[in-house]
Amino acid sequence: MKPEAQKETISVANLPQEGFLELDQYIETTAKDESVLIHVLHKAQSIFGYLPREVQLYVGRKLNVSGAKVFGVVSFYSYFTTNPVGKHKINVCTGTACYVRGVEKVFDKFKELLAVENGGTTEDKIFTLKDVRCVGACGLAPVVMVDDKVFGHVKPEDVEKIIQQYREAE
Repeated sequence: MKPEAQKETISVANLPQEGFLELDQYIETTAKDESVLIHVLHKAQSIFGYLPREVQLYVGRKLNVSGAKVFGVVSFYSYFTTNPVGKHKINVCTGTACYVRGVEKVFDKFKELLAVENGGTTEDKIFTLKDVRCVGACGLAPVVMVDDKVFGHVKPEDVEKIIQQYREAE
């Protein structure tokens, strides 16, 4: 499977125009050059939920930055995504401490129960599953984060309860 940064950026024909209007309002408050590129991309992702090709090119035109430069920034930083994501983001730490404490089995259980691969989003658009290198909570290894909530000492048998907790809230 290709790393997230090497996946093709999707193209969307009809993005909501009010999103572009909101983005324009934000850009009007900035320097309108390359120095604010990351800030504008953060704002764009918060508006649209992800950064499809059209949004990247739009930001590039507004800031007078090449599309290649914008894509380079988007593909470099793991925070940015070029594909739609689920309502809840499940990040499984695969750093050294988590790895030696068996996170691989935990990650496999998430993939099995959600029927997605790394970087994938469930069909119902509720969950996106992704590995991350380190969340800085090594003493709690293996660690899983769902949105901003940290789950420590996770075992494969805990995965179903974690998923169910969020499904019931829907």
